[in-house]
Parts: sequence; structure tokens; C-alpha cells
Amino acid sequence: MTTPAPAPAAALPRSLGVFGAVMLTLSCITPASSLFIVVPPLLMTLGSGTVLSLVVAAVLSLGVGLFYAELGTLVPSAGGEYSIVGQVLGRPIGWLVFVISLVSLMVIPPIIALGTADYIGSLLTVDPRIAGAAVMLLSVAVGVLDIKSNALITGIFLGIEVLAAATVSFLGFTHVHQPLSSLIHPLVPDGAGHSSPLTAGLLVSGLAVALFTYNGFGTAIYLSEDLVEPRRSVARAVLWSLLAGVVVITVPVTAICLGVSSPDQLAAGDLVAVVDSWAGTGVGTFVSLCIAAAILNAVIVMVLQNGRVLFASARDRTWPDPVNRALARIHPRFGSPWVATLGIGLPGVLLALAVPIDQLLGFTGVVVAVIYLLLGIAALAARRRRHRATAAWRMPLWPVAPVVTTLALGYVLTQQTAHDLIITAAVLAVGLAYWFGYLRPRSASHWQLSLPADETAIPAPAPSEQPLPTSLGVSAASPEHL
Repeated sequence: MTTPAPAPAAALPRSLGVFGAVMLTLSCITPASSLFIVVPPLLMTLGSGTVLSLVVAAVLSLGVGLFYAELGTLVPSAGGEYSIVGQVLGRPIGWLVFVISLVSLMVIPPIIALGTADYIGSLLTVDPRIAGAAVMLLSVAVGVLDIKSNALITGIFLGIEVLAAATVSFLGFTHVHQPLSSLIHPLVPDGAGHSSPLTAGLLVSGLAVALFTYNGFGTAIYLSEDLVEPRRSVARAVLWSLLAGVVVITVPVTAICLGVSSPDQLAAGDLVAVVDSWAGTGVGTFVSLCIAAAILNAVIVMVLQNGRVLFASARDRTWPDPVNRALARIHPRFGSPWVATLGIGLPGVLLALAVPIDQLLGFTGVVVAVIYLLLGIAALAARRRRHRATAAWRMPLWPVAPVVTTLALGYVLTQQTAHDLIITAAVLAVGLAYWFGYLRPRSASHWQLSLPADETAIPAPAPSEQPLPTSLGVSAASPEHL
């Protein structure tokens, strides 16, 4: 007997404009914490070649940004990537995207939060695990507030971190010690006074982390059910956020690479020490505290967006019905998916306290590359006939961006470590077990990829459309713009 569908979940109130969405999205990119937490490992392995790596990653991210802009307006759902891929490529593929996304959504916030202790050390000595757990708890508390309050809070913090990035840029460009040629023909230091030319293989191997540096501009699609007129607003929020993120991250990194007194400073990866050498410990302490604020800001937005993904999964009946009913609850005052926010945020507190999740940074980079690649394939398939009637923003010069970016990302994945690829494969294997054991037998009632009630729904894919396309040919899509 078919399980009866539950009553429709309450809808998120549409009260967010493009500016607020950009503030929230840019906060999730978190330029300052990306600069001081994600970039140092790149500097240690690539030296001044980090700038070149970030430029290549920015070009690839632009292609991905076009995917997000078009697909996010085609499928404006809080489910984000999983809903998009599921609607376009089929429910099984969408499920696999959800699985790897869910794991990364759980581990990325505490990974970022664990860096807090390093930047408040000048004022307070605290165990990194305790500091990370405290940041997670505070972020969860803020995340259950209404979306406008979150936009205001994160906007204030964003101003602080942009100030920190501007300070680093000013100091670096006024203390130039390295020639411009070091950016064009970079040498990789080994920390012992020796260096070697940057190779193409080394550059490509660092692209997954470089892509992760800009990751977050897709947050706008998670906010599509909070946005007023999402089919008009999502594309603008995505592209403006990406542009701002690239500028606020790449400019300070360029200044750092030119301003260090020796390439060995890059190999050390201690950017606060570099700032201290330029302007003294007072300015270094100020920048450190700005970074701590940026970390908190980033984690707040991540918890907020992640809660919406879990909320959407409950609306799509991913879990047993009692769990679905709980996760789909909307707070009567704040209009936020508060149970889902608690459900995705509180485990991060435990992860920060008990698990060495900082070792999963490489895995998160692989996940980002996999999701981007599948979005590229979805962007090629989204021009098929059944999607043409939907009014959506269309990327220029289609299919150039999807084809080039997807092929590049596929190559990037071949250059990642076996450790990170094995972790990704293990996560997907667990997801497949749940699919075949629970969801597939209940496919008539569960994992129903819905769109908000006030948007035109796209029909569920027919069985013949569910497998991944066997090629990247353009025959599956129409190049015509609406």
C-alpha cells in the first residue's frame, strides 16, 4: 500500500532582497577566513604560484557561477545543488549529490570554527576544540533567527573582515620586496632557502583547494526560497558575490606574495607573522581578531544555509516520516527552519570537540569539484525541451562554459590524492546503500523533488532520463535563450 503523502510543509517567508542575499553569500565565501585559513596551505606548497592558482580557480569558478546562475533560477529550491541535479539529471544522481553535500555541510563549519583559537590567542589562550565548539553553538543560536536579522548581523561582520583584507593589501603593496616576475614565473620554496620552478602538475593538484577558497558563492541558491522574485534575483546574487569574493581574496594574496621579505615566509604559512613584520604586533592582533570575527560570520551563514538544505530534504521526504515532520517545521516567530538548523548545526559542536576533522579539508575540496562537475553536466542538459518553458536566466555563449569547465574539473579530480578520493567513494557507497535499502522501494512517496508552492514545478524525470549523459555533446540541450 502506498504511504499517504504528508501535509505540505510550511513555506519560508520571502523577505530577502538581492543586497541582503549578496551580504549573506559573500559572508559564506568568508574572504578573511579563506585568506588566513585556506590559503596558507597553498602558499606552503605553491609559494607565489598561489596567485596563479587562484586566478585559474577564479576562471573555473566563473564558469561554475554561470551554472549556478542559470540552474538556480531554473530550479529555485532551498535544496540547492541536489535539487537542481535531481530535477535535471534524475533523482538517483540528485541523491548522490545530496549525500556528499550533507557530509561536507556537516564538516566544513567545524573545520572553519577550529581555526578560531589561533586568532584570539593574543587575548585568550583556549583549547581549539573548545573555541570551535563555542563558535558552532553561537552560530546555531543566530542561525535560527529570521533571515533579515541574519543579513544584518553578517553584514556587520563582513565589513570587519573586508577591513582586515584591505589592511593586509595596503601593507603588502607598501612593503614590496619581490618582483612582479615572481607571480608570472613562480618559484616554490622548500622552507630551507631553496626553491624550484612551479610545475603544471603541482599547479593542477592545488586547484581543488583553490576552488574551495572561493566556494560559497552558490549560497544564493540555498536562499532562493527566502528571496523575493527568485527567478530574477538568484543570478544577480550569485555573480555579484563571486566577483566580490575573487577581488577580496586574490588582491590580498597578491600583496602578501609581493610583500614578503623572503619566499621562505610563504613556506612557513604564518600570515599573521607576515603582518607583524610589516606593521608590528598591534596591527597583527587587530587583523587576528578580525579573522576570528570572519570565522564566526562564515560559520553563521553556513549553519543557516545548511539548515535550509536539511529542511528541503525533509520536504522531499528523504527520511522516515516522523523525522520529515520534525525537520520541516518553521519557527512561528522567526520564519526559520529551526529544527533543521539545530539538526545540522549541533553535530558540528560534537565534531569540533571530538573528531580530528581538520584532516578532511582535502576531502571537502574533492566534494566541491565533484558537485561543480555534475552541475556542469546539468547545465548542458538543462536546455532540453521539457525545461525550455521555464522562464530562467540563461548564460551567454552556452555551451562553452559548461563544456570547458566540466572537462577541466574532470582533469582536476584525476590529480587529487587517493586518500581524499577514497573517502569520497566511501561516502557515496553509504549513500547508495540507503538509496537501495530505503528510498528506492518507496520511490512513489519518498525523495520527491519538489519546488516551492508558488513556483512552477518541473515534472519528475522519466526513467529514461535518469542516467548520466554518456557524452558532453550539445545535442541534449538547446542553445536558444529564453
